[in-house]
Amino acid sequence: MDIQTFDHTKEENPKNLELITDILEFAGNYLHLDEETEISVTLMHNDEIHQINKEYRNVDRPTDVISFAINDADEDIIMDPEMAEEIPANIGDLMISVDKVAEQAEFLGHSYERELGFLCVHGFLHLNGYDHMEKEDQEKMFPLQKEIMNAYGLKR
Repeated sequence: MDIQTFDHTKEENPKNLELITDILEFAGNYLHLDEETEISVTLMHNDEIHQINKEYRNVDRPTDVISFAINDADEDIIMDPEMAEEIPANIGDLMISVDKVAEQAEFLGHSYERELGFLCVHGFLHLNGYDHMEKEDQEKMFPLQKEIMNAYGLKR
């Protein structure tokens, strides 16, 4: 997978940036995604994710992770089939609040790294069409999320 990480905080530990790449690569392989699949992850503080949450979701507070799936568009892009085969699939963008990662890790009694990995996998699954709004969707997404986390080695 082609994974781009952006650290708007300019404070993140380089090992955590590696964790993001590693766990998303692992999750992509777990779901058998094409090697050319693209995703971006942006780390930010609460104030920035708050503004994004307010603007795009009409929720006036910071959140832990926001997923912007490329395939959520209402209209399909029409292009030459041969050209389409050559263009890597971009599944979307994740925005993660490092402040929420720290808060939730402390509240849940596990490491910052475990929470960061969890939010990456959680958002990644959203980008791949999984959801948890309805009980039947939760029954698919949550066990898969746990399965990926455990297989990667970030167990609770």
